[in-house]
Amino acid sequence: MFRAVDIRSGREAALKVPHMQAESDPVFFERFHREIEIGKRLDHPGVIKVLDSGNNSRLYMAMEWTEGRPLRAILSEERQLPFDRAVRIALEICSALEHAHGRGVAHRDLKPENILVDSQDRIKIIDFGIASMAGSRRLTFGKLSELMGSPDYISPEQVRGKRGDARSDLYALGIILYEMLTGTVPFNGSNAFAIMNDRVLNAPIPPRHRNPAVTPQLQEILYRALERDPRNRYASAREFAWDLSHSDQVGVEDRAEMTAWSRRRSPLKRRLLSYAALGLIPLALFSLLLFVARHG
Repeated sequence: MFRAVDIRSGREAALKVPHMQAESDPVFFERFHREIEIGKRLDHPGVIKVLDSGNNSRLYMAMEWTEGRPLRAILSEERQLPFDRAVRIALEICSALEHAHGRGVAHRDLKPENILVDSQDRIKIIDFGIASMAGSRRLTFGKLSELMGSPDYISPEQVRGKRGDARSDLYALGIILYEMLTGTVPFNGSNAFAIMNDRVLNAPIPPRHRNPAVTPQLQEILYRALERDPRNRYASAREFAWDLSHSDQVGVEDRAEMTAWSRRRSPLKRRLLSYAALGLIPLALFSLLLFVARHG
């Protein structure tokens, strides 16, 4: 990334220039051009704007320059944010996502590193490098993070290898809001695969367990955003935003997740149980044959 000046307009710009060796990868080349196309399609104050750079001598992308700081830097300094600020930022993100989703674009890698926040808490979503666009063909990558997103914020359906869509972005926003309210993420693990498996196998640690000041209504909103089955999540960013803006009207469900969360399952336990079950099959067959022999 470079800070530059557009000699035609005199405005500052940010230039995203890929390494020369990456340009020879046809998948990367097409993905980069898709990111440029997506940037030009979207026109919202909460989404970084891609500028028309004319005929380029080499591959690069010109974007508007913004003075915002990454949300990750803010969370690293403050750990958790005041509730009103966290909700305000989440509403800004909802507005930007509603615009993108309405134009057939799903970000698929939403995380604090990809959200810039200015001094007025206005946001810019950046880096649509693995975004999907309605009507475009699927592209694949060799690296896990590029194919699926970031382990802490990836949706369960993406963990299972599905492409991810607008509801995957809403799941990621749920995790971001959870982190802003509690100072940590709802799923843990010793490595990327363990973190991703935790969300597939287990319920999120209740936000109120991490921060008792979280209201039951805010906790319910987070549960709705973090539903494992995307069909049970918020249907749209607009619906998510409505609940955030009217939390006093949100009905609180008596969820099993609020008590069952402490019984954490792991892939290792499942694997051991599978091996044990397989080991019982020969014993069962032997017992059946022995019974038939004695009573035949």
